[in-house]
Amino acid sequence: MNLAFAMFLSILGLLLGFFTWGKYVARKAGVNPEIPTPAVRINDGVDYVPTKPIVLLGHHYASIAAAGPIVGPTLALIYGFVPVWLWLLLGVIFIGAVHDFSALFVSVRENGRSIAHIARKTLGNVGFAFFLSFAILLIMLVNAAFLQLTAIALTSYYPISKLGLPPDQTLLKTTVINGEVHGKIGGIASTSVIIITLLAPFVGYLLYRKRVKTYIASVLALGIALFSVVIGFKYPITLDPQLWMVIILFYSFFASWIPVWLVLQPRDFTNVHFLYIGLASLVLGIVGSGFAGVRIQAPSFNINYESMEALGFVWPFLFVTIACGAVSGAHSLIATGTTSKQLANEKHAHLIGYGAMLLESLLGLAVAFTILGALDFEHYKELVWPMQGGHLKQGNAPLAFAVSVGKILSTGIGIPISYGTIFGILMLEGFLITTIDTLFRLMRYFFEELWNVLFKKKPAILDSRVFNSILGITLTALLAFTNGYQRIWPIFGSANQLLAALTLVAVTAWFAHKSIKAYFAAIPAGFMILTTITSLLILLKRYIESKNLTLMITDVLLLSLAIGVVFLTFKYFFKLREELTKEKVPEPVK
Repeated sequence: MNLAFAMFLSILGLLLGFFTWGKYVARKAGVNPEIPTPAVRINDGVDYVPTKPIVLLGHHYASIAAAGPIVGPTLALIYGFVPVWLWLLLGVIFIGAVHDFSALFVSVRENGRSIAHIARKTLGNVGFAFFLSFAILLIMLVNAAFLQLTAIALTSYYPISKLGLPPDQTLLKTTVINGEVHGKIGGIASTSVIIITLLAPFVGYLLYRKRVKTYIASVLALGIALFSVVIGFKYPITLDPQLWMVIILFYSFFASWIPVWLVLQPRDFTNVHFLYIGLASLVLGIVGSGFAGVRIQAPSFNINYESMEALGFVWPFLFVTIACGAVSGAHSLIATGTTSKQLANEKHAHLIGYGAMLLESLLGLAVAFTILGALDFEHYKELVWPMQGGHLKQGNAPLAFAVSVGKILSTGIGIPISYGTIFGILMLEGFLITTIDTLFRLMRYFFEELWNVLFKKKPAILDSRVFNSILGITLTALLAFTNGYQRIWPIFGSANQLLAALTLVAVTAWFAHKSIKAYFAAIPAGFMILTTITSLLILLKRYIESKNLTLMITDVLLLSLAIGVVFLTFKYFFKLREELTKEKVPEPVK
């Protein structure tokens, strides 16, 4: 299939979903722009801050996009093009975007409370504790995987000959690996991320304290982003991957408890310029490549022993591997943890909740088209699923993405391969780091809420933002430093999709309490529960056989908590049904 034609069909499908099914879901949910949101009513200047929709869309999109729609489709393409394409389109329209919108809307109606609090209203304190524990485990898995991916991206090297550069080039700082000259493309991104982070408080001060116009702040943010890249070319920072992981954890410790306007929001606001420009460039590059005659270089289906060894059965592992590009439970944590506290009007929920998820799917589709247009299937497997001694070893999905970006931008819009590859690394880093810091902040919230449930009179230290931040970072580090990202990814994907299912269960119960029949949420919930519990059971067998204790314990905990939430939900619905039946029975005539 021609790349341009595939992209055209995909964008058309997403637009139809936004204006038809998305509008229908918003109408059924009961969006009312006249009801003041918690951001307007509370407006404490720390967590509750009414935010312009375009700024909030940028913050929300930057927080949810992360590496999921890049790494997930990249790994899943081993199944072939068609399964990935169909799930990215249909999954997001009918499940993923519905999930994100519903979580955001219900949280706004519940005073900006988290999805766990919403579950508490219908499932009680036990269900609340289960939900919180599940969310904390998921954040640990997400951040452990993303932490490793960030370190890999920031320390990537690539042969300069494959970047179209001569041996005497001066564009990149280089090093020799196995007798071949490699460019320090990750070092450029390293310098960029440091500069953007250091200047974030200045952007935050202007944007949220001085209230400068958004377009002025955008020009400044774009200038900072470009400046950081220029300095990165001149002074690329090269560190050991594990040292990078420690540095990111140290930064995340502070970002998880200082005011959101000081670092979190302005970092996201600056980084989102990379993301929007990156997404637009990918789409243009794909369309341009399509007009140049580039076609998808992969089999329509590759469901065989090869894909089985890499990931497993196409069902359920295609769905949990693609993860964030189509459906993501982690989005409910962001939507109900930070975004709902910044929504200025309910009418923005459709754009930010449903629309941002469609943009994430578009990114996943663009990634799939980019890789399959730039790399033939054998080259794809060499980078992502390399073989060593007859067995698969850990590949480099971030590098496969960056190299593909370089080639597709070169063919499609004439940007040199070297610049395009570096841009791909910068784009990936922007997605990764903006999610890591946001999720660590959410983990702190969830720990604070969990202690309130578990202790009637809790020790004072459990109220400490610093203690809860350190606890979350320590647990994540334990997981990240003992497992590779490709080993973590399947259980992360399963947990992520299962949280999406449980979120849909919780919002269905909330709608039922309001006498709204939310079939648009209930049916997807059932499908996702079946898919994800099946994947966790299969993974548990693998972990037992390989004696991977940390992932085995994590899997058992996830299964136990999920089964507990489902049981409590059925119990609630039976109780609600009995109450409705009693209301319908007429009183006997005396």
